[in-house]
Amino acid sequence: MSSLEIVLHPHPALRWKSKDVARIDAGLRVMVEQMFELMYASRGIGLAANQVGLPYRLFVINAAGDKDEKDQELVFINPQITRKNGSETDEEGCLSLPDVFGPVTRATKIIVDAFDLNGQQFELTLEDLPARVVQHEYDHVEGIMFTDRVASAALHKLQPQIEDYEVQFRNRQKEGLIPSDEHLKANLRELEKARTL
Repeated sequence: MSSLEIVLHPHPALRWKSKDVARIDAGLRVMVEQMFELMYASRGIGLAANQVGLPYRLFVINAAGDKDEKDQELVFINPQITRKNGSETDEEGCLSLPDVFGPVTRATKIIVDAFDLNGQQFELTLEDLPARVVQHEYDHVEGIMFTDRVASAALHKLQPQIEDYEVQFRNRQKEGLIPSDEHLKANLRELEKARTL
């Protein structure tokens, strides 16, 4: 498997509604290992598969953000958030939109079901920051960016930064450094077939 890299807005993968993972194998474990490495290298606390250009319902988190705290590492395969309680607004950022931060209202407590890397189903009750991180990453696999949840007045202030990423991305496409959106979408469809039912 080729090495992964974090894709930046407006890469089509970030708007892709990801498909369930049909099998957990050595290839998937390598993918997850690379995702953790990328997340730590970028000083993140969560990373979804579509942020590395892969259209799968899978994300990793470590709310501590410390690679030495292995007990804080969680892998969520085919996740479902089954319950939400409470509400709190806090600032969020995203590794696919570096240096862009905005206020997002999320549930303070959630229950999430998922599978781990051994194919075992589990249920977790999370609160505060871990709950926020899971909701942020869960949005990613649904093709939702955190900026979609920022109130319009705050989003208006962020718009120049967001548009700057769009201009840079389109320029790199013109220069041939990034394939066209059509090519990227075709690639995502091929990847879907490879690992989904």
